[in-house]
Formats: sequence, C-alpha cells, structure tokens
Amino acid sequence: MPTYKLTYFNVRGIGEPARILFQLAGVPFEDYRMTHGDGTWEKLKDKTPFGKVPFLTVDGLEIPQSHAIIRYLGNKFGYAGQTPEEKAWVDAICDQVKDFMVPFRDLILAEMAGKKPDEIAKLAKETFVPGRDAYFKSINKILGKSKSGFLVGDKLTFADLVVVENVTTLEKNKLFNASEQPKLAALRKKVYAIPAIKKWVASRPDTQY
Repeated sequence: MPTYKLTYFNVRGIGEPARILFQLAGVPFEDYRMTHGDGTWEKLKDKTPFGKVPFLTVDGLEIPQSHAIIRYLGNKFGYAGQTPEEKAWVDAICDQVKDFMVPFRDLILAEMAGKKPDEIAKLAKETFVPGRDAYFKSINKILGKSKSGFLVGDKLTFADLVVVENVTTLEKNKLFNASEQPKLAALRKKVYAIPAIKKWVASRPDTQY
C-alpha cells in the first residue's frame, strides 16, 4: 500500500475533503498540520511544487493543488462519479465552488486586514452576497433534481464533501443560516451521518476556517 502524507495548515479549508476521503476509504495517512506564523511554512514553501498548500505526497511523489488532490483520491477510492458524465459534473460543481471562493476570500481578507466596517459592509453587499446567492441558487437547483439526496448520481462524491465543508465554514463565520437553506442543510446532515465521516467530524480539530 502506498504511503500518504497531506501537508496543510491546521484548518479545514480546502484540505478537509482530502482528509475525509481518507476516512471514507479507511486508508491511513499522515495528517501534517502547520501553524500559521511559526515559520514552518516559510521554510518549506520554496521546496513545494507550486509554493502552495495543500499538497499530497504519495510514496515521495508530490501532488499539488487541492482539487487535483481530491480528484486523485476520489478516483482512487471510488468517490469521483461512476460514469464520465458524472465525473464531469463532479468537477463542474467543484469549479462552481472555486468561483464563489473569490468573493468569499476577498471578504475574509478585508476583515483580517482590519478594514473599516463601512468598507467591509460595501464589499459584502456588492460582491460577497451576490456571489453567495448565485452559488446557493445553482447548488439548490441541482439538489432539487436529485433523487438520491447527493449532488451527482446515487452515491456520495467528493463534490458533496467540497460543498458541505464550504457550507460549514460559512456557518462558522455567520454567513450561512441553515433554516434559510433547507436543501443545503439536508445535504450536510446526510453527508455527516455517514459513519466514517460522523466519527471524523466528532474528533477533528474545531477550526473557524
């Protein structure tokens, strides 16, 4: 069996779907978590493929970029879709999340930078909220047509993990209200009820992002 090491910060973020895929597959891996500001990343950065995290090391081979990692693990462990068409939809949904992450990241960075409240409010109103609402609308439309309760096909895929973890991050930052988004809330409940995921969620570090 290959040896796996996932290098990322001590947050859920874009690395969490990969961690969950390992739990689903029952495959051991080294969950290497760095702490922001302790100098570890600065020393490691220039040695990484693209100077970014997360990256996955498989028997010494480094795989960069979060979606490349989860696509690789999803295909390897059977959570990437069952047909070429399903696989394409799984990728498309993840790309939709990536599009939304731009206004979300801009808002969070503005808050971290200590921007004035009126600047943050303007950014939220003009960029974040429209982006979030369009994102929710697109995912709700897919869920409205789903017969399984999952986003693609009749079983869990990594697209479900990406969306659910994104929703959890939004909720932890008071940007998601489950009562206003019942379809998304139901998806998360369904995903988090899967035994391996339920166990992981109960024991993982509780982080804001």
